[in-house]
Formats: sequence, structure tokens, C-alpha cells
Amino acid sequence: MNRSSQKSKIDYPFRFEHADESDYAAFLACIPMTESFRRQRLIYRSMFIESWPDIRDWFAVPLPIRIGCLSGDKQAHPTYPVSFRARSYLYFAAMTDKIRLDYDFLFAVRNMRVAETMAPLNAYAGLEQLVADSEKIGYSATSILSSLRSILPRIAMHTGVRSFDDLRQHHLDDMMAAVEAFATRSDTHLFRREEENFPIGFQRTWYNQTRQLQLLLYHNGNDVVRPQIIQDKRKPIPSPRPDLQEWANRWIARKRLSLAGPTVDHMAVSMRHFVIYLSDLRPRIWTFADITPEHFNGYLLHLQFDIAPRTGAPLSITARRARAGTVARFLADGAAWGWPNFPSRPVLDPHELPKLAHRVPRFIPDDQLSRLMEQIPRLECPFQRAALLIARWSGARRGEVVRLHLDCLDQYADGTYRLRIPAGKTMRERLVPLHDEAPVALHEVINIRLAANDRPIRDDKTGALVRYVFYRRGGRMSADYLIQQPLNKICISAGLVDQNGKRTVTAHRFRHTVGTQLAERGARLHTIMSVLGHQSPHMSMIYARISDAEVLRDYRSVLGPGEIIAGPGADAIRAGKLSCSAIDWLKSNFIKTELELGHCLRLPSEGPCECDLYLSCAKFVTSKAYAGRLRERRKLELALATDARERGWQREIERHNGIAARIERLLVDLDEPTEAGEL
Repeated sequence: MNRSSQKSKIDYPFRFEHADESDYAAFLACIPMTESFRRQRLIYRSMFIESWPDIRDWFAVPLPIRIGCLSGDKQAHPTYPVSFRARSYLYFAAMTDKIRLDYDFLFAVRNMRVAETMAPLNAYAGLEQLVADSEKIGYSATSILSSLRSILPRIAMHTGVRSFDDLRQHHLDDMMAAVEAFATRSDTHLFRREEENFPIGFQRTWYNQTRQLQLLLYHNGNDVVRPQIIQDKRKPIPSPRPDLQEWANRWIARKRLSLAGPTVDHMAVSMRHFVIYLSDLRPRIWTFADITPEHFNGYLLHLQFDIAPRTGAPLSITARRARAGTVARFLADGAAWGWPNFPSRPVLDPHELPKLAHRVPRFIPDDQLSRLMEQIPRLECPFQRAALLIARWSGARRGEVVRLHLDCLDQYADGTYRLRIPAGKTMRERLVPLHDEAPVALHEVINIRLAANDRPIRDDKTGALVRYVFYRRGGRMSADYLIQQPLNKICISAGLVDQNGKRTVTAHRFRHTVGTQLAERGARLHTIMSVLGHQSPHMSMIYARISDAEVLRDYRSVLGPGEIIAGPGADAIRAGKLSCSAIDWLKSNFIKTELELGHCLRLPSEGPCECDLYLSCAKFVTSKAYAGRLRERRKLELALATDARERGWQREIERHNGIAARIERLLVDLDEPTEAGEL
């Protein structure tokens, strides 16, 4: 919750005085109770006034006396019975503007039952409607009503505000300041039992209740600030080198102006680990200017043996690259910005970073995909159903799904639905055609959200005021709730788990499936880029390559069982002399082995391919797919032999005739004619 830096003004009444007995009696008459209990309450009021004729004197006594019933007391035998038994009268006096009860008293009182006080005095009319509105944004009516009945009477008895329309931000700020002050009192053990986890549990409870009220008031149109959700509540870790950490913090602060929050958070972690490394292993480095390329190479070596605290395993290559790259960028930026004591030359050669493996996207096979799609309609939560169907049919990233706006769905002229995906990773909006199955589920949750009628909130990427589709309790639903959790559930139901019970399908594979299916069905490269939101054709080309039907046919013609092949390398394939590692390499890199007239089976470890000798090289193999090229090459070699004969070049005649003869043998082995006219 955002609290103002200056203490807000509270309008206390001009005088404190006792409530009139007749008014209190009339109030009690409106509350269902026995006549004897009603008379007893009037007696309690009289006893209280006898003890403190001037109500101001009661406010001056210590808090334990004013509370009356202390921790451990039985209700029938309170330590200070006069104050304890007069609580109902004190509540009435506060609710009728005779006094203002201080927050220390209001927080120290446990089990404050004032609902019966609010109703006869018509305090906070419209509470039922506010509770009903809270249900539309994801709150439980029972839970929110309990919170409001706890917090609203206290605000009313302290400020005199008894209407939702009059509640302002400073009322909430003052109460939270009072919560923090009460938590630091030295005598709270007199009112609170130790098992209540005081003060942490006390502060957390009041923070949550105040945030709920603030959110409801915000969407009700009150002049309050929308409460912010604090994702990371961990305490900052003190740095062993605050002099170095200070510059890292300055750099991180500047990066937050232009980069996404999670990205900068990762950069902050990388810088903190680097400062710890300097402190522990490079204590003689006093400024960043002392860091040399040799020192940085030592840091790269250290990263190879560093252990991730969360997993207990060595850092992955991606994590090592991220940490090293972050530090190198920090040092370069500091020098470019003219910060003192920074290296004057780069300390990292980009080629020295750990090399990343370029992986081929993994799509979901049709049989597994159909089993998943059968399970999605069985999910109970409509928001989870809609999120998974959108991921399946649009190829949107998880972060893009959770940021969809209420106006994200419209139609083309022919009636086909299309999805407007908001600016996300690439900061560009895009329109994607959508299968009819997804809009049906999306319409259901959009109608639920429209009924909530909450106020727009500011988008953290674009700054525009928007209403989100996947929104509840004052914030966007998380990708874990919308996609991760239901996907785990349906994978188990569909049997898509490994031997350890871990699911074998990830959410991102829906995106790869859309890209692969588009490529397999002949979509243009520009279409794949537009649907998936790629900024460069590089990623989209991957889908085209792994889905190239010609490559598949060529692969099968050479390495498929029972296919007709020829060439010196054919014997190795037929005899099964290729090692497992060689077969694995050829399967994943077959397109790289293509030559003009076939393929070379030479592995990278065997050195460069002798391309000029491919017709007799032991690694050369060809298939019927290259028969046309072989015939054209034979025709060319014979023509070159004729030209050499006319010039008297004997060696060239022998070379070209020899190549033509080898081509003829290959065509014979492939059961193909040597001349095109013989087909």
C-alpha cells in the first residue's frame, strides 16, 4: 500500500463529552436483547461515568486500565471491570461523535463486536453492495465481509467517517501508521497472546484487510490510490562491499527506467553475486578500475563451479552467460557514462562467453495434442480453460496471455475471430486469427469480467489505462495459476508424464506447435512471423526447416530402411557400420551434409569434407532423388572430355571420362538410366 510521506491531518472534535443516557437507552432499545441485559448495560454506563466524570481523564490513564480485560483474564473476572463492561457505551459515544477512540485502544481490543452498533446508527450504508462487487473481482463474500466488519468500525470510531463516499486515502494511511506504531509497543503482551505470532501476524492481517478495503474503494470510484501488489517481500541482503555495491545499485536504478522489472531483478542478483565474489576471492580489488581481462577470466572460471542455492546444482550455461554479460555491461556503461574508477577498456571478449546450444523447437505430436485437448474442457475454472485454449490456438507467449485486454476479441469481415495480443516482449501489438474453440471460452470470461465493472488500471508496459481479461482481487492472475497449474493437472490425466511423474508437455510447446503446423501447411514466412510475433525471420525459418517435406523425403531416401542408395558410403550404411553417435549427428544435421549430387557422411571430428572427390570418397552416398542431377553432370563431363580432346589435353580427357564412368556406375546401382531419353 502507498502511504504518504507526510502525516495526514485527522479532524478531532472540539470537545470530548459523555453521551446522554436517554440517547443511549434509545439506542439499546433498537438492539435485540433481554430487558434485564439492557438495564445492566445502562448500569455499566453509570459506573463508568462515576469513575471518570470527565471523559478526558479516562483517555489519560494507561492503556491496560482502559482495555479492562487483559490477556489471560476470564471475561467474568476482568482485571479492570469498569472499563471492560463499558465498551458498548464507549462504542456508542464514538459512533455518535461524542468522543474519538484512539487506535491503540481499538487495536488492543480483541473480538470487537460492533456490527450491532453500526446497523442502528446506519453506519456505512451500502456495505452489502460493496461485498457483492467484491465477489465479481474474485473475493469470497464471507471473507471480505469479515474483514470489513473488522476494519470499518475502527475507522469510524477514530475518524468519525461513517460513509464510504467520505473515506479517503489519508484515513487508510493513518490507520496503517497506527498499526506499525502499535506493533512496537512494549506492553502488547498484556493484550495479545504469544501464540498469535505477534507482531508479524498482526501487521500482515491489518495490511491485507486495509489493502482489500483500499482496492474496493478504488473500484468504487473513491479518491484513493490503487494498492500495489508487492511480489518480492524478502529483506535486502547486506553487501560485504557497500562501496562497490553502491555503484551497482545506481546502475540498476537507471536500468529500471528502460527495462522490464523481472529482467532488472535478475541483473541485480548477478551484480550482488559479483560483488560477493570480489569480496571473497579478490579482496585486493578496491575499485572496478582494478579489474583486468585476466581477473574477469578468473570470474568466468569461478562461475563454472558456482552452485545455485535453490537447486544445489552448478549454474547452467544460460545463467553463467547472464551473470557474466550483466557484469561486462555494467563495467562498460560505467566507463561510457564517465563514472569514476571504472575500467577504460573492455574486460570481456564476447567470444569467451560459454557457448549456448541452439535447440530445435519441440512441437506437440498430434496424438499427445488430442489427449490434452480432450482434458481442457473438464477444467472447473473458466479462466484456466480460456487461457489454455488461447495458448493452443494463438501461439501467444504466457506473458502475453495474462495481459489480454477486455477488448482483445473481434472478427474479420468473413466472421473469423481474431485476437489482439497486447504489446509484450517485442513492444508490438499483433492480430492473430483464432480457431472458434478459443473465442467461445474467451467470451465466457469476458462476460464475467464485464459484470465486475471495476476501474481501469495502468498497464506496466505501455502506461495506458486498461481492463484485463484475467484479473481478480486487484491484480492480474498469474501465469502459474492460469497455465502452469492446469497444464500439470491435465498432463497427469492424459498420461503425459515421465517415469518420475513429471509432465512432458510445457506451455511453450503450444507456441512451437502453432509455428510448426503453419510451416507444414505451407504458410509463408511472413505469416509465421506475424502470428508468433518474431522480429527477425531467423526463428521463423527454424519452423520452415524442421517442417520441410523435401528434406524429409531426401532423408528417408538415403537413411530410410530398404531405400536404393549408391556410392562408397552406401556399403557402410547397409552393413550398419555407422556408430550411434554418427547416426545421431546425421539425424539432427542431415540438411548440412548435402552436396551437389548426394550427401557426405563425414563427421565434423573427421576433418573437412573432400568435396572434389565425392564420387569416389568413402563417405559419399547418393539416392534416386539425385538421378536427374547425376545425368546432367555425366553429360557435362562428356562434353568437357570432348573439349579437352580437341585441345590435346590428355590428362583432362582421362579425368573427365573417369568422372563420367563413375557417374554411370552410380546410376546403374540406383537402377536408373544413364540418358534422360531412356526414361
